[in-house]
Amino acid sequence: MDPNDRAALALSAVALAIAIVVASTVTLERVNPRTASNDAPPGTVGLARPHPPLDRAPGEPIQTTGAPANARQRP
Repeated sequence: MDPNDRAALALSAVALAIAIVVASTVTLERVNPRTASNDAPPGTVGLARPHPPLDRAPGEPIQTTGAPANARQRP
């Protein structure tokens, strides 16, 4: 290997290492490295709003027409 090739390879490796360090530093400065937690944000209870009650009993089919739920549909 020619001495000029070794010098070019060494300079390229040093430039790549410097670029990686600079990119990592800039990225970490702009990003907030907080960790995730299960705590609720301040001012909230942490619970979802309850769903409205269903207008049908469990197992009763969903009503798709304007007929009452207990009325039989004609075949």
